[in-house]
Amino acid sequence: MESKEHSFAEEAASTLPKRGLLHIWQSGGPSEPLSPERVLLSQCVLQVALGEHHGLLLAQGGHVYSFGELLWRGLSVPPSAPLLEVSLRGTTVVHVACGGFHCGALSEQGGMYMWGENTAGQCGPTEGDADSNVTVADPYPLAVVDNEVVPPSMVRIVDLACGREHSLALSAQNELWAWGSGCQLGLVTSNFPVWKPQKVEHLAGRHVIQVACGAYHSLALVRCLHPENPNTPKPQERRGSQRDEAFASDDAHYCPLGVELTESMTAEASARRRSRQRLWPAGISHESQAHLCPYSCSISDNKENVLLAGTEIEPDEHADPLTQTDSCTTSYPLPALTDKKKPALPNELELHNLLQKLSGHSLEMQHSRRLGDADSLSSQTSDDSYVSSTPSNELLHTRCENYLTFSDVVRSSSLVGLEEGSPWKKKIMLEHKSSSLKDINQKGKTGTRRCSLPGTPTHATPRRQQHFSSKPSSVSEDGLPSLKTEVWSWGRGSEGQLGHGDQLARLQPLCIKCLTGEEVIKVAAGSHHSLALTAQCQVYSWGSNMCGQLGHVNSPVTVPQQAKLSDGLRAWDVSAGQSHSLLLADGECDQPLLLYCGQQQEPRSKQSETSCRGARSCQRSPNRAESYTVRPTLMPFCMEMGYISSVCSGGQRCALLANHIIIGVISAIHELASIERRFYYWLSSLRKLLLMPLFNKESACPSLGDPCTRLFLSLYKSFVHLSILIGQHSTSLTHFLHNVLRRDVASLHLLTHIQHFLDIYTEYCTVVGDFQVMGGFQLLHKLSLECLGSKQTKLFELDLSVSGDADLGSLLYWPLQQLQQYNRVLLKLEACYDVLTTEYQYLHQSCVQYEHLSAILLRRKKEAEVTFIFWKTHSGKNTEGLRLPQRRVLCESSNRTLTLQGAGRFSNHWFILFNDALVHIQFSTHRVYPVNLLWVKPLPENDSGCYAIKMSCPEETFILVASTPQEKNKWLHFLNQEVDRVLSGGGQGSSPGITAMSRTASYTFTGEGQFKDAQYTGSWLAGRVHGRGTMRWQDGRTYTGNFKNGLEDGYGECMIPDKLLNKAGCYQGHWRDGKIHGFGIYRYATGEVYEGCFNEGQRHGYGMLRSGKMDKTSSGVFIGQWVCDKRTGYGVYDDITRGEKYIGMWLDDERHGSAVVVTQYSVYYEGNFRENKMNGLGLLVSDDDTAFHGEFYEDWTVNGKGILSLANGDTLEGHFSGEWSAGLKVDGIYTKQAADEIEDKDRNNFLRLGRYVVAADERWVCVFDECWRRLGCDVADRGERTTAWENIAVCISSARQHSPDLSRYQSKVLECLECIPHHADAVTTTNYDNIRKYLAKACETPIHPLGWLVETLVTVYRMTYLGVESNHRLLREAVKEVQAYVKHFYSIVRFLFPGLPDDGSVLPDTPISPCRIRYSSFTEEPSFVSVVSCSTLLLPLLLPQLYQPLFMLYCLHDEQQEAQYWERILRLNKQPDQSLLSFLGVQQKFWPMWMSVLGEKKQIVSSSKDVSFGCAVETLQQISTTFTPSEKLLVIQNTFEELTQEIKPTQDGDFLWCMDDLLPLFLYIVLRARIRNLGAEVSLIEDLMDPNVQHGELGLMFTTLKACYMQIQMESMI
Repeated sequence: MESKEHSFAEEAASTLPKRGLLHIWQSGGPSEPLSPERVLLSQCVLQVALGEHHGLLLAQGGHVYSFGELLWRGLSVPPSAPLLEVSLRGTTVVHVACGGFHCGALSEQGGMYMWGENTAGQCGPTEGDADSNVTVADPYPLAVVDNEVVPPSMVRIVDLACGREHSLALSAQNELWAWGSGCQLGLVTSNFPVWKPQKVEHLAGRHVIQVACGAYHSLALVRCLHPENPNTPKPQERRGSQRDEAFASDDAHYCPLGVELTESMTAEASARRRSRQRLWPAGISHESQAHLCPYSCSISDNKENVLLAGTEIEPDEHADPLTQTDSCTTSYPLPALTDKKKPALPNELELHNLLQKLSGHSLEMQHSRRLGDADSLSSQTSDDSYVSSTPSNELLHTRCENYLTFSDVVRSSSLVGLEEGSPWKKKIMLEHKSSSLKDINQKGKTGTRRCSLPGTPTHATPRRQQHFSSKPSSVSEDGLPSLKTEVWSWGRGSEGQLGHGDQLARLQPLCIKCLTGEEVIKVAAGSHHSLALTAQCQVYSWGSNMCGQLGHVNSPVTVPQQAKLSDGLRAWDVSAGQSHSLLLADGECDQPLLLYCGQQQEPRSKQSETSCRGARSCQRSPNRAESYTVRPTLMPFCMEMGYISSVCSGGQRCALLANHIIIGVISAIHELASIERRFYYWLSSLRKLLLMPLFNKESACPSLGDPCTRLFLSLYKSFVHLSILIGQHSTSLTHFLHNVLRRDVASLHLLTHIQHFLDIYTEYCTVVGDFQVMGGFQLLHKLSLECLGSKQTKLFELDLSVSGDADLGSLLYWPLQQLQQYNRVLLKLEACYDVLTTEYQYLHQSCVQYEHLSAILLRRKKEAEVTFIFWKTHSGKNTEGLRLPQRRVLCESSNRTLTLQGAGRFSNHWFILFNDALVHIQFSTHRVYPVNLLWVKPLPENDSGCYAIKMSCPEETFILVASTPQEKNKWLHFLNQEVDRVLSGGGQGSSPGITAMSRTASYTFTGEGQFKDAQYTGSWLAGRVHGRGTMRWQDGRTYTGNFKNGLEDGYGECMIPDKLLNKAGCYQGHWRDGKIHGFGIYRYATGEVYEGCFNEGQRHGYGMLRSGKMDKTSSGVFIGQWVCDKRTGYGVYDDITRGEKYIGMWLDDERHGSAVVVTQYSVYYEGNFRENKMNGLGLLVSDDDTAFHGEFYEDWTVNGKGILSLANGDTLEGHFSGEWSAGLKVDGIYTKQAADEIEDKDRNNFLRLGRYVVAADERWVCVFDECWRRLGCDVADRGERTTAWENIAVCISSARQHSPDLSRYQSKVLECLECIPHHADAVTTTNYDNIRKYLAKACETPIHPLGWLVETLVTVYRMTYLGVESNHRLLREAVKEVQAYVKHFYSIVRFLFPGLPDDGSVLPDTPISPCRIRYSSFTEEPSFVSVVSCSTLLLPLLLPQLYQPLFMLYCLHDEQQEAQYWERILRLNKQPDQSLLSFLGVQQKFWPMWMSVLGEKKQIVSSSKDVSFGCAVETLQQISTTFTPSEKLLVIQNTFEELTQEIKPTQDGDFLWCMDDLLPLFLYIVLRARIRNLGAEVSLIEDLMDPNVQHGELGLMFTTLKACYMQIQMESMI
């Protein structure tokens, strides 16, 4: 081992560092001069840890050094020459910890290394037989594994603490892990030692910040749980059971801590004590023979008997006086030592050699050890016992102040000891008044045992039951350290070191209630006492005070008591040793002060005498030190150490880390921390002395009044926010100073959270100013005199700059001086860096911001003071209503320096400029003009010397006249300054010039006009509403949309209530000059909905009105043209109630002119209407083809001459009168059709429809006019083409901006349409395709004018020809209407693309074109001609959406022929292929002989069906899936090509079709295709086919298909 280790001398360098210097000395006060020993190390020391007789150093670079009595190696290393831990070379260590006799270290990756004594498992399992390793000589990695997750994972450790026989580790998830032996582990187990780290389940789910280990107790600093946090573990209510009742009556003998000792555990305890004696040489520690059992349970006759807490025990007469203690406790060994038949160690010789080696220590060390353990003697006798020899003190209940922002913490209700006053404990105590151990044993034989007490958590892990989210840090959500903390303690407590008000032990962590709310930021544990440091620089101590280590003489010591520090001292670091405590504090000087409390160092002669006397004494109670300090005392040598960054204590030693360099960054940061700690102490004191008593005083509200009461509550809340921020910041600075050598100045929270600091200070200053303006300080002063009384003098002692008779305003404004302190310290830090460094830039920017805020807040303070004086001077009824908390006075004209232009000689005009409004007071009235709606314009001076300022407001404009040019400039300055401040504060983000004209604000109109009493919120321009906004009237009207020059203009939504119907109408659409104008949707309160165009507030142009519902008597839909809010022009009205549809002309809301009426009973009428009635000639056709042509008088009523034609061809001509549905009176001639007459041409001419209908070109003119208007043309085909394209681009761009929910495809289409294509050039085959693609995208986008046109045409077409009134007699008109659509549409397209030729013209270049027409049908080299056709260009855009109503009319028109066709199709398809081919007359040379089935070639037999020409049949079937004639013709062409491809291989040479061969074969294809409604398909193609292809090859193919259809219908075929 010695060959592997290097001494310090070999590692030390010639030059020593000036930072991180370590000094060590023996504990003792200033009674005798001390000379701390300096450790000469070449590297900077980052941390030091001290144990009982050894220590660890962590140097820069992660190196670890050891010194002291290294018993596990048999070495004694002086502190001046520490020993490098060679095995940790290569591992970057970031933290070290020392226990009583073992060590620990943490690596940068979160790994843990342990070494030293391992008799209690405190170092964890090692290699080989873990039970046999009494010591671990070298650092050994110890893994912490979380087995609760799947798969198990390694836990990263961030903090480590060690006691005498246990170790605690804090994970990055802020969970606590423990291993070793004793109740100080806090584990729910009865098997010790615990070799592997286990999670402390009682703290699972809580955020543990820090841990500390005493000799046999543990402390944890835990963040408070918020009561509203769903992860807060709620205490489980324990209900009484029969078992509990039996326990309460019979089971009187149980361990108050819930642990039973078995025989094996008893043997283990005694053997472990022997193991400790073998490890220590005889004479070094005689007190170790009295080492106590961590369970603190009494053992008698090797039976499981547990002593009841509070029971007195009589000493045994035969007991050994040297080993008997007040509680008769025992110790325990390792499990391997419990078997007497086996040797204690695998190699007894090795153990013997080890003991001989350890016994070579000098007697001086024995005396040193014995004297050093003077206080620990109590721990090994009465201190370590669970049962105290003195009665337990009752728990001290302290009142914790309730913070405004803090919530009560849900505390665990688990009980780990017996509470005083417990009913079931009292019952047991009454039954067992005797303290005889024999009686207890006898009674224990009949009672049942319990393993835990009520409320003790079970082994169920809270993490498994409920998942908790925690951060691996001690900071709160805003990144600053949390002050809402609790202190939890557990372990042995016979000296009160647990702080629960008694001397009982705790098996599991329990919260120290009196420290909750005290803002503890650090805990420290000595051997038998505990310390807690708060954010207010106060130190609480409790536990053993034999040597004065608590720093006070208060009683009881079993609860935390505040240490007595000298005035002006503020502690910011604590450390606890065996019988002493060290404190670092701030004083009046620039350096930290070192304070000591505990045992004083005695003269050496006296020490020797005391040592000898202690060796002869055998008393069991601890010896009180003869000399010790009562309160923390200053160590004089600390001023010579330089800057002390941290202190450490352990055993009887003390250590500190210091820096010789006091100036620079460290000095500035320490000054900042000291200032912040002092400021936080001041805030806490002010809150405690003044604000909290006033806040809790019930009579404060009546005394302050309602306004000031609300302001005081806001002030108190803001003060608490500021106090919390300063407390968190001071704590973070303290943590920063502890690791100042490893921290970056850029990580200071004053820099990283600068906006948070600025907001908190701004909020506080604003609230204080508002309170002052309302006269709150005077009221508060009177109230404080009543509330504080004699404490009034203490209040003004908080600030030395404030005299006793000063007001509270100066005291509450004092926090603003802290901003100047920030600025001063940041300037010091800034001077420590080069100008080009990042740190300098960061510090400089922050310094500028704090300086700027300080100037602003001081100016606001002055404004508040001036405003208070103003209100105090000008108090009265006229001004009382103007007094608001947030209002400040800037300028006023009480001396007539400013007046109104044109004012009378005796008039009185008083103008007051506040920070939010300009007030004009005239006698007893006043007008308030908001500053944000003031437009200020200076007027040029005229010859009369008028110094005028023009003021523009939302409802008026007036001119102010100043008395002098200076007065004018002053008012201009204040007015412009406030306007700019208000607007910039509103986050407008515009430049000053633009901001001054365009603003966003709210205003309520008061003057006469259309906006009277309306409230507006939105954009303004030069005093008028302009832009987007919302206007709300008192009658319920609401408009939200665009305004222009003070009126509604653009798109907007308006709600218009109807008081009679108790409903509201709604309009969504365009406005112009305050009226509805343009396209929009109006939902009336009556239920009607109008969607269409408006003009000057009236329905004008195209529009659709839906009135009523299906269950109403007046339900109907009108779509058509409107003029001046009346239906005038062409339109369609669907009367849903009567089942009639009117298609025709209107005039002044009445049917007038040519029209068609169809009913749901298939009655068709066309004729003239006048004054909303049928009047004049007309044609009426019923569903059975009975027709009447004559004169009509009223609806469905004839009166006059006419001809009645019956379905069989007979006619009746004469005079008719009567209603059509009721019966007709006839006076005329009846003519019967001849039997041999085949065709009645007169009847066909008589039934010729369309004579009285509106021409197709005259229909829906209003729709096309609206499209022209959207393009910017008032008249069709007349306008600027450039303007039209600009309007299109504006529509597309506006839609993209105001439609955020567009899909990706829609956004891409709009992006393409936003670009204006080339439209002025002549169209060629090159750019023709681009035009076609543009039109396709435009027509599928309703935002585009062409897209709106297509969508509207589809709507009106479906409205006209769909529904229950659909009549096949409308087919011709439907076809004409489609052709008219194409014609009008093409005129608009040619207006946009003037390069397009006329319909049917040839494009200039003809090689390749999308439209190719073949004129030579059966030639091998066909010629191509590029022809532009409006139908070819536009039908693909229109017909797919019009196909359904149009094709339905075709089917209804040819319904009988279709029925015959389909019946014959079904009959003929029953035949096999060859039979059908033979029947149709197809030559056998065209018959297919082979067919392909799954790739195999098979011969066609006579019974085969549907196997011949399958490809051609499938191709022809696709005709039903197409919409346009061109697509259907392409399907026919592909069918012929497929047929030719199948026939060609069977023919020789060049094959050409002849009609005689083609027609039968194609007839077979048609029959096998089984196309439903083939007649409708043929008629649609024939009607809408491009005339240019009728005589070409496609025309011939279509003629063949039509011939096949007609052939199938012929009788001769069957």
